Amino acid sequence: MNFLVDNWMLVLLVLTSGAMLLLPTLQGAGASALGTGAAVNLINREKGLLIDVSEPEEFSGGHAGGSRNVPLGQLEERLPQVVKNKALPLILLCPTGARARRAEAMARKLGYERAQALAGGLKAWREAKLPIERAAA
Repeated sequence: MNFLVDNWMLVLLVLTSGAMLLLPTLQGAGASALGTGAAVNLINREKGLLIDVSEPEEFSGGHAGGSRNVPLGQLEERLPQVVKNKALPLILLCPTGARARRAEAMARKLGYERAQALAGGLKAWREAKLPIERAAA
């Protein structure tokens, strides 16, 4: 006990560094958001599909190249029509990634076990300088 009292700064340092090492793991628990590089790999190697859960107005303003628009509010009814093969990887995105995380849970409930939200959403897609399309006027 004297060791702990005499070396309280050392103990504090060990506890802090341990917490910093565990924090990313704890924050990521249950979240399966993937980065843009991993998303591109899924698209190119495993025929992954980009599903944009933005509203139609947001989608027409700019969306990831090759993505299909299935608004979050219509996901449960339209996703089975748009993606018939539930074994394909789905990359769900929206402008920031928040709706995509909700869409991931909904898609998994529908049986799309390989559904994942794109971390950072369309913003991260743009920052990675990946193709953006706009709807024709």
